[in-house]
Amino acid sequence: MRRIALGLISAACGTVLVATPALADSPHFLFATNDVNQTSGALTTSFKEVGLGTGASSINITLTADATALYQCYNNGGNHPKARNKETVTAALIGSGTFRVRNGQTTGSLTVGPPGPGDFSCPSGQTLFLEKVTYSNTFVFDQGGTMKHATPDPIGTGTIHVPV
Repeated sequence: MRRIALGLISAACGTVLVATPALADSPHFLFATNDVNQTSGALTTSFKEVGLGTGASSINITLTADATALYQCYNNGGNHPKARNKETVTAALIGSGTFRVRNGQTTGSLTVGPPGPGDFSCPSGQTLFLEKVTYSNTFVFDQGGTMKHATPDPIGTGTIHVPV
């Protein structure tokens, strides 16, 4: 009975030792988490990717997101005129960076946005403000094509009223 149990334990350990190197080169993201800065409206996505193997010293990670921002004009009294002095801007945003790989994994964050107001501007005596921004379809991916949908998605600021 002891010989059978010892044989099964030895076989299981051998399987783990053989399987471990195969898992080392299976890149995947453990997490990708979104956060929006309530002061600037920028999206920051934090991530951790593992299974990169021991041969890589760095890896390029890219963040993509669709953004919708609302800009509005306010007069010097702090009121927004009832005219058409507001503009909604949509843009596809991309940010990337190179991150150091240690022990087959990397952890980092990337920041994008908010999209600018484009050609929209305020008339004399008024100031342009970013009122809110929302991000959706947020993904991180590496140079080999490994991808993760970042959460929460969609994510936004609510009203922030930031002068531009």
